[in-house]
Amino acid sequence: MFRSCVLSVVSLALAAGGNTAFAQTAFPSAKTLKISEQDRQEITTKLAELQTAVAGLKRNAKLDRQLLADVEIYAKAAEWILRHGEFYRKNYARNTVKALDAGLKRAADLKAGKSPWVLQTGTTIRGYYSKVDGSVQPYALTLPAGIDPKSGTRHPLHVKLHGRGSTLNEVSFIAAHDNRPLKAGQSWVQVDVFGRVNNAYRFSGETDVFEATADAGRRVRIDDRRIVLHGFSMGGAGAWHLGLHYPSRWCSVGPGAGFVDFYKYQRQTKPLPPYQHKTLGIYDAIDYALNAYNVPICTYGGELDKQLVASTRMVDAAKKLKIDIKLIIGKGAGHKFTPAGQKEFMAFHLDKMKEGRPAYPGRTSIRFVTRTLKYNHCEWATIEEMIEPYEPAIVEGNVDEKTGRLIVTTNNVGALQIARDVADEVSIDGAVMKLREAARGLLPGVYYEKGTRGWFLHNYDDSRRFVGNPDGNKRHNLQGPIDDAFMQPFVCVRGTGTPWSSPNHAWATWTLDRFDREFDKWLRGKVPVTDDTKLTDEQIKSKNLILFGDPGSNSVLAKVLDKLPVKWTKDAIVVAGLDGAPATHPSGVAGRKYDPATHGLSLIFPNPLNPRRYVVVNSGHTFHERDFRASNAWLFPRLGDIAVQKFEKLPKGGYKETVAWAGIFNSAWRLGK
Repeated sequence: MFRSCVLSVVSLALAAGGNTAFAQTAFPSAKTLKISEQDRQEITTKLAELQTAVAGLKRNAKLDRQLLADVEIYAKAAEWILRHGEFYRKNYARNTVKALDAGLKRAADLKAGKSPWVLQTGTTIRGYYSKVDGSVQPYALTLPAGIDPKSGTRHPLHVKLHGRGSTLNEVSFIAAHDNRPLKAGQSWVQVDVFGRVNNAYRFSGETDVFEATADAGRRVRIDDRRIVLHGFSMGGAGAWHLGLHYPSRWCSVGPGAGFVDFYKYQRQTKPLPPYQHKTLGIYDAIDYALNAYNVPICTYGGELDKQLVASTRMVDAAKKLKIDIKLIIGKGAGHKFTPAGQKEFMAFHLDKMKEGRPAYPGRTSIRFVTRTLKYNHCEWATIEEMIEPYEPAIVEGNVDEKTGRLIVTTNNVGALQIARDVADEVSIDGAVMKLREAARGLLPGVYYEKGTRGWFLHNYDDSRRFVGNPDGNKRHNLQGPIDDAFMQPFVCVRGTGTPWSSPNHAWATWTLDRFDREFDKWLRGKVPVTDDTKLTDEQIKSKNLILFGDPGSNSVLAKVLDKLPVKWTKDAIVVAGLDGAPATHPSGVAGRKYDPATHGLSLIFPNPLNPRRYVVVNSGHTFHERDFRASNAWLFPRLGDIAVQKFEKLPKGGYKETVAWAGIFNSAWRLGK
């Protein structure tokens, strides 16, 4: 039985930096067991049979892809446990066989035109195909009795996030959830998220939460105003993260015993380099306490649990902002719920579920903060541009009861979109402008921009141009850092030409191979790869391009090079904007030079071939295996938006990498102020 939500507290000597740090969600590497040759043969045979059945089903163009995913996820589970040798317990081999039998049964049903699991009461495993990498991913869907998607009834939803488990994989997740009976008294739909295993619902793990929830919403009518988010341990950290970054999505949020920052949680006293320290503002939930104003939160911690401090810190941070967060403390408990605490916790969320969120346009009064345009929306307000990345950008507003005018104050906001239905007029930092009838009333949102003389309103034509981002500024999902590219559809483009520098190309090839291995193991998908000569227009249009090689070996990199903020020749890599150099067109720009034979360039930038998507050069995720093995708190960006790394080939294979320089682009995608 999967019980990672009630894991004990441990201490771990972290590999990253060699620091000894308290980390409740950190685990020693789980030991794998050797399975019998008979079990291996049975799994291999049935996996091949199921894969053949799936291939046959895929040839039916009319087949519902949701139902196909419901079958293929069982094959994926067996394939991954075999490849990575993840037989952590004696029953994992038999559970793998059971999963394959379940997949074969579904495949046979589907071939016969049946899908009896679709409306099955209780919990069943479902699958979906992720837009990130095309992989099939599992989740568990719980349905109360009497669900009828054809009726007009919309159902409340609980999104539940699991804790970290050192023995978690697709097989154990399936075994824990598939065909589980409905709990007494449950009247709501529930999605138990897999989250691509153990990453605290960050990066593609975060995307998984919303992709799984959206997939469930295509199967069952969901009441968007009555969605509860909750989780415990790592799931509690995920609930803090997603609850405060997306405060308008939930009717209530329930974090249990989850970490809320990096430094205190990992007992780190030495500051990280600036390009890393700033990006902690993406994920440190403590920096987003203001957003608790916009969504009811009830947090839980055991009285004896060292991780109770996460809940008390958040409660205290909110209280300083005059915001209440309900705290439940389990008397005499460690890292687990008490029965009384669980009952009170669920009662809070069921009460908020019945109440639901306010109907559109939502709460008339908001207080919202973000440090990145990745998380830029609350109720009727969307921060379109920030003045200074990773500094607090704040929007506070409410409708004046006497005048009916929307009064808004801002900090560090460069452009703002407001839903027109909130009020007739808006005052932004004292500038009074039209709202409801602005831009001829033709767009759902009205755009306001902060210029040298203060805020001004965009008319209809200017609004359309603004949406196109003619100045090429940082925008939502186009704000970096490097790791952000892997939360959206991406494809790795491998250079096949003649390298300018063989050592540089070899390092780039190794970097791609490492990304492929780590993504497969820790984020449960195969990295999509194509050759530079085979890249299609459709891929350029729909995906972030991750380019590996140098301008000699990679023709796509050569094509976009003159639009990137670097100068790269056979003899040198020059980064614009360094040491006070002007951050303009790279041609002829003074800057620090690096030898391509010993240094590699990594960066993220709007793709010159399609500025609505990213281009990334020579980088997968910037954190690596030791960080995945350590603690979820270590899964944060390491190279900012752009970095130069010195690489040294090791005698036993692989490379030692040392950051020679790294930085973050400003809001205009330039280096410097």
